[in-house]
Amino acid sequence: MSTPTPARTIGFDLDMTLIDSRPGIRAVYEELSRQTGVLIDAELAVSRLGPPLTWELEHWFPAEAVPEMFARYRAMYPEIAVPRVLAMPGAAEALAAARELGRAIVITAKAGPNAALHLDHLGLPHDAVIGDAWREQKAEVLVREAADTYVGDHVHDMDAARIAGVTGLAVTTGPSSADELRAAGAHHVVGDLTAVVALLG
Repeated sequence: MSTPTPARTIGFDLDMTLIDSRPGIRAVYEELSRQTGVLIDAELAVSRLGPPLTWELEHWFPAEAVPEMFARYRAMYPEIAVPRVLAMPGAAEALAAARELGRAIVITAKAGPNAALHLDHLGLPHDAVIGDAWREQKAEVLVREAADTYVGDHVHDMDAARIAGVTGLAVTTGPSSADELRAAGAHHVVGDLTAVVALLG
């Protein structure tokens, strides 16, 4: 008798990997700017998506105001951002392929409930969503969930894969270039998720 192939767990980043969240995030920053009277370059902010929200807010607000702005941003996010966001090409297919091999989990710096809203709104198949995780925290989740692969668009996604000792599959749909992703330890770098399906095998 042949030995069954063990089920795999494959992790995915969310923003600019599975979803193009720029229209939604841009709209939230614009509304936050309108409410506070603080000039926020929303276009610049969405050009560097990936790190935690607090990192971006610290560019526009004094440190003592960041916790309040963080809470306001997250509170208005579901109504403003979720309807404006689109799935990346190949997102549904890549997640479905991962689920055929075992489990597809989403590990993101975004708030878990907001991440789940995006996935549900777009009908993207998944088995679990873990939010508020960045770089080392993503690596901890990958180890805890016994994942063997992480798919992401940011150099820190590839850092997470390297730290966790798993395969890093990078897509160039986010702010990091192919060269930067390779330098961060990506095992494979492709243009978008449509090329990831074959690599998962």
